[in-house]
Amino acid sequence: MLPISAAALAALGQATARPVRAEWSNDGGVSWTPVRFGSGGVTPDRTAEVRYAASVELLDAPRGRHGINSISTEVRLFQGIKVPRLDVEWIPAGRYAIDRLRRTRLGVALDLLGREDIVRGASFPTARTIGPDTAKACAEQLLAEALPGSTVAWRGEVKSGTAMPAFVVDEDRWAAVSGGTDSSGTSTGIAASLGAEVYCDARGIPTFAPVPSLGDPVVWEIPLNLVTAAPSEEETSENLKNLWAVTGDSGDGGKVIGPVFQWDDNPDSITYAGPDPVEDPLAPGRLGLPSVRVRTGRYASALITGLDQARDVAVAQLANSLGVQASLSFTSVCNPAIEPGDVVLAEVAPGVWEKHLIDSNLYALGGVSMTCQTRTSTRRL
Repeated sequence: MLPISAAALAALGQATARPVRAEWSNDGGVSWTPVRFGSGGVTPDRTAEVRYAASVELLDAPRGRHGINSISTEVRLFQGIKVPRLDVEWIPAGRYAIDRLRRTRLGVALDLLGREDIVRGASFPTARTIGPDTAKACAEQLLAEALPGSTVAWRGEVKSGTAMPAFVVDEDRWAAVSGGTDSSGTSTGIAASLGAEVYCDARGIPTFAPVPSLGDPVVWEIPLNLVTAAPSEEETSENLKNLWAVTGDSGDGGKVIGPVFQWDDNPDSITYAGPDPVEDPLAPGRLGLPSVRVRTGRYASALITGLDQARDVAVAQLANSLGVQASLSFTSVCNPAIEPGDVVLAEVAPGVWEKHLIDSNLYALGGVSMTCQTRTSTRRL
């Protein structure tokens, strides 16, 4: 969750005003010029390649080379919270490149994409060899070339000092940083090879972070009185994997790392894969567990150079593919400090609380509500 005071968090339901601030820059963020905000909203979404997107109208905005344009302009947005007896508290609502600009009677209407889009656009003119070096050095060099002067954040247990072998990237810079494949189909993403994810956060800072899971600390408890519309529940087995096999294979005939296996070993989970689906796949039948279904995922990367690294990746892949079968969509009082990947505790019925992982939290800037799409793991009764 983005920084927010305890007083503001506790008083979200009593906020007396929700002002919005908008600024633009043509010099990469060295200086910012305020501009009047008209209307619009933001869509933070962990399942999208670009985590933050927005559509806004800015009023009386200058245009052209020295004003707002679709080539060099960046826009950043802030959502304010005014609660009784406190000054307005400003929460970042994204830093963006302009994807599309339309002139309106009052100013300009903008479709905005997070700074990942700048990195995506800075593709290589010819195939390029990256490394060998540490993951931190390789990733920060690739990002610095596209986002000069930008810092890079490394959160939690991400092992930024992991040694990366030399690897070839055809053209896609963002895929090399996050998770892509080369011309032979071999995975090459630096973040994916660390069992991590990378995104530009609400402040526009490229961030490497562990893959979130329902075991992470709860950042916000949402009582039923803050839920403004009835929750909608949905289940699906699409993209569900409860067994992962991860290998490191450079494709040059060298030694293959792994495979390392990771599976859902919780007997109380509806996605339980059995006691050992690799060495003893007949165990569910022998133990009277006919409901066990194994769904296998495989991941291979030339950047995995050791068993410990392969194990980290397997744990991350499992965390990201479990729990997707049960989702909850609800509208609550807007908390702009919530980020995709946060774990919340929601009261879904009187006295019934469930842990949920936020995948997306769409909200209108200046509005009082937000729509959350979450997921949780379904447990056996």
